[in-house]
Amino acid sequence: MKNAEIIWKITHGMYVLTTQNGGCVVDAVSQVSGGDNPLISVAVMKKNRTNELMKQNETFALSVMGTNVNPQIIRTFGFSSSRDTDKFAQTDTTEVCGVKTINGTMGYMICEKVDSIENDTHTLFIGKVIEGNLISDEEPMSYGYYRAHKDELMKVKTQNGETAWVCSVCGYVYYGEKLPQDYKCPVCGVDRTRFNKR
Repeated sequence: MKNAEIIWKITHGMYVLTTQNGGCVVDAVSQVSGGDNPLISVAVMKKNRTNELMKQNETFALSVMGTNVNPQIIRTFGFSSSRDTDKFAQTDTTEVCGVKTINGTMGYMICEKVDSIENDTHTLFIGKVIEGNLISDEEPMSYGYYRAHKDELMKVKTQNGETAWVCSVCGYVYYGEKLPQDYKCPVCGVDRTRFNKR
């Protein structure tokens, strides 16, 4: 491929996919039919824990992120694994039809899984929308917007006058003069070597 960045120009949004016991940030979401209960497809990387969880559960939710979303939601669901992190423990959620949706997003769609298709790197899950709600009518975050503003969205703010250790993977901030020798990030699980002093 002469320039793989052309793939980034495909227009799609940014969502938090959740199901029982976990979730992750996804962008490959598409409506594939209309009607009262349209079908929605979502592609999930096979190496993600969320892929395993999607295969174990029959319902899932897609919370639609807007351009004003709290960046911590992206850090939590996009830069840590459900294998070693309870992402819901640090996130405000509302349960709808037995699935947690993410507060602070534009709204949600609850889907009942009806099919899945395997390919080399991802599983394409197809779900029938059984519930949905538009909570705020702000500008939805596109994948292009995310890529253009990623550094700004992931910028970590620390408290003035305090020594801060910032996780280079998810942005979690630990305050203290020294980082404990056996310290691991409570959000994404990486060890102390991945923290930067600020």
